[in-house]
Amino acid sequence: MNELFKLSLTRHFVIAGPCALESFELARDTALELAAIAGELGLPIVFKSSFDKANRTSVTSFRGPGLSRGLEWLGRIREESGLPVITDIHLPEQAGPVGEVVDVLQIPAFLCRQTDLLVAAAQTGKIVNVKKGQFLAPWDMQPAVEKMRSVGHDKVWLTERGASFGYNNLVVDFRSLAIMKEFACPVVFDATHSVQIPGGLGSASGGRREFVPLLARAAAAAGCNGLFMEVHPDPDKALCDGPNSWPLRTTKTLLKELMAHWSVPHEC
Repeated sequence: MNELFKLSLTRHFVIAGPCALESFELARDTALELAAIAGELGLPIVFKSSFDKANRTSVTSFRGPGLSRGLEWLGRIREESGLPVITDIHLPEQAGPVGEVVDVLQIPAFLCRQTDLLVAAAQTGKIVNVKKGQFLAPWDMQPAVEKMRSVGHDKVWLTERGASFGYNNLVVDFRSLAIMKEFACPVVFDATHSVQIPGGLGSASGGRREFVPLLARAAAAAGCNGLFMEVHPDPDKALCDGPNSWPLRTTKTLLKELMAHWSVPHEC
C-alpha cells in the first residue's frame, strides 16, 4: 500500500500551499516553510499548488505556468522540501504525466463526476483526492468512489468544500464528513474554499478568510482525517484565490490549535 495513503488512515494530515504556481521561488519558499512547520509540529503536510487553474471566473484571470513548466517546478519542490506533492488535473490525458511527478492527483469539485477523468487518475496508481462538488450531497460521492474502485483502485481521499447556498454563497454541513467516511475513505475538510464567495467580485471570486479558523476547528472537532488550506505569504497580493487564502505567517499557530482539537477522541 502507498505509504502516504497508509499514513492517512491512521494519522491526521494537512494539505497546504498557494492556489496556483505563481513563480517557482514563491512556491518553493512556501514549501520550505511548510516543511519546517511539519517537522516542528510532527504533523504530516502535503504541499499543494496548481500548474493550471482551468476553472477561473474570467478568461483574463491568472491560470499558472502550464503543464510542462508546472510539473518541472513541482518535481523540484518535492525534492528540495521533502514534502509529498498534490496538484489538480482537468483532463484525462494529464493524469499519466502528472502521476509520474506528484504523490496525489486532485480532481476539482466541478469535475468530480467526470468518469473518464476519475478512471484515468485511478489508473496511475497514485492517491486520488476528489473534491465534492458544491452541487452534490455527500452521499452522491459514493458513485465517484465506485468508478475508481471499478478499475481496482482504492487509494481515495474525499474532500468537503462547502455546498452552494443560493447565489455566490457556500455553507458547510459537517454531517458530510461522517457520511463520506462511510465509503471507507479518509475525509479532508477544505477550510479555505469553504469560505469562498464564488464569483462574488464579479470577474473573480471573493472570500471571508476570517472564518477559516472557525470552520477548521469545527471540522477537526467533527473528526476529519485531514485539513486542506490554501496558504500564501501575502494573500492580498495572491494571483488566485487571495480573499480566501490563509496567511503563511500564521499557519503554524492555527495548525497547533487544530492539533489540540484532533487530540480529543471522536466517534465519527
